[in-house]
Amino acid sequence: MKANYHTHTERCRHAQGTEEDYIREALKAGVSILGFSDHAPFPDHDFGFRMPYDELETHLSALDRLAKLHASDIVIRKGLEIEYLPRYRDYYERLLTRDGLDYLLLGEHFYPDHGEAPFITSAQSTLDNIRYAEGIAAALKTGYFFAVAHPDLFTMNHFAWDRNCDAAVDIILNAAVSAGAILELNANGFRRGVHSYPDGDRYMYPHIKFWEAAAQTGLPVIIGSDCHEPCQVWDEQMDKAKAMLRALGIVPLEQMEDRIAHERRKKRSAL
Repeated sequence: MKANYHTHTERCRHAQGTEEDYIREALKAGVSILGFSDHAPFPDHDFGFRMPYDELETHLSALDRLAKLHASDIVIRKGLEIEYLPRYRDYYERLLTRDGLDYLLLGEHFYPDHGEAPFITSAQSTLDNIRYAEGIAAALKTGYFFAVAHPDLFTMNHFAWDRNCDAAVDIILNAAVSAGAILELNANGFRRGVHSYPDGDRYMYPHIKFWEAAAQTGLPVIIGSDCHEPCQVWDEQMDKAKAMLRALGIVPLEQMEDRIAHERRKKRSAL
């Protein structure tokens, strides 16, 4: 089975293609489950690199319509990739209940810094990687997110690996184990190419040291395309990601449907 739960559209203003375009390419590639998780807007602030808030309802309605239209060919799942900011807890609740999302994909791009939320790519030192990891840990404790996109995104920063990076990995993995979370190995990191760092040439992410540590935990891992063009829904980078996991002794999950069904049962019992 081919399943991808990390799909963007042109609505985020840095991707190409409509919802229909991605479904069409997924069908060509033999994808059985396609989860849309565009960069989520926030209701009262534009953090950039995401869809405008006034397009969210249109986007979700389009997915409902397309899911029915293509029900005999492919399973469409409604998600959003979103950061965790404690002041938006009511918003996360609304997305998962009233708006009927199947999942929120924790795509942490910020790190907490004295009440501000700067992007992790603007980190001043590897100490900020620890703050980033603590933000992920706080998010997982809420129960709103059962999957973490690119948990090693902090390795985009141009610093050599040090003990602060080791500490960040420990914080993220321990939090994921406690929450029973699913980690995503993000194939888009391969598309970004190899770059030079103080400790050698490598991909920005996925970072081998993070995933070597993850392999020791037994945590479930899924591969996410993080596609920003329809042709990337399932490309050679997805196969490269699968090969990387298998080389580390990690058998990737094929799909998250069991977890989605479990979370739906939890919601119904809470009502």
